[in-house]
Amino acid sequence: MKSVRPALIIAALVLSGCASSGSGSSSDSSWWNPFSGVSWSSLSPFNWFGSSLEVSEQGVGGINGSTAMTEQAIDKGLKGDYTLRKGMRSSNGEVVSFWQALDDDNVKLVINGQSTVSSIEVMDEAIASADGSKIGNKFSDLYSKAFGACQKAETTENNAVECKVPNSQHISYVYSGDWHGPEGLMPSDDTLKNWTLSKIIWRR
Repeated sequence: MKSVRPALIIAALVLSGCASSGSGSSSDSSWWNPFSGVSWSSLSPFNWFGSSLEVSEQGVGGINGSTAMTEQAIDKGLKGDYTLRKGMRSSNGEVVSFWQALDDDNVKLVINGQSTVSSIEVMDEAIASADGSKIGNKFSDLYSKAFGACQKAETTENNAVECKVPNSQHISYVYSGDWHGPEGLMPSDDTLKNWTLSKIIWRR
C-alpha cells in the first residue's frame, strides 16, 4: 500500500499538469482549447471583409489601371469579398460597361472601364483611404473651405460636391448633405462643414 500512494500522487500531478497547461501535443492542446486560434488577426471578421482593402494612389485593394475588366481579375483584386454584377450604360453617346461589387445586395463599389479599369467608386464604409478618410467622415475633418479644392459633383444627386484630395493625383472625395440653395451653385463653407463623405473616387 505504501508503494501505491506515491504512484497515485504522481498520476494526479501528471493529469493536473496536462489539464492546466498547453504543453502537450498540438492535437491534445487543440482538443482542450478549440478557440485558441480565434484571436489571430488574420481570422478577425474585420479582416475578412474590407479592412485590408485601401484606396491609395495605386488603386483600390489589388485593382488598378492595368486590371482587366473581367470578373476573375476584379474578384481577385477585391479578395473575393463581394458579389460581382456586370452592367452597361450610355455615356456621351457610347455604351460603356461597369462592374458593381455588392454585399447583401447593397452596392459597395462600382468599377468602370473598357478593356482595363479606368475608375473606381467606393461607397463601402469598411474601406479607408490612405489618409484615413472613410465614408461618413465630415467635410470639416479635411477641409476648411471649398475654394480651390471642390466643385459641383457630376452625379444624379443635386446636393453633392467633389473635392480633390490634397497631394493626390488620382483620388477625390464626394460629400453630400442638406442644402436648399439654387441649383448649380456651390453651398457655403458653413453649410459644407457638416456634409459627410459619401463616395471615394479613384481615377487612373
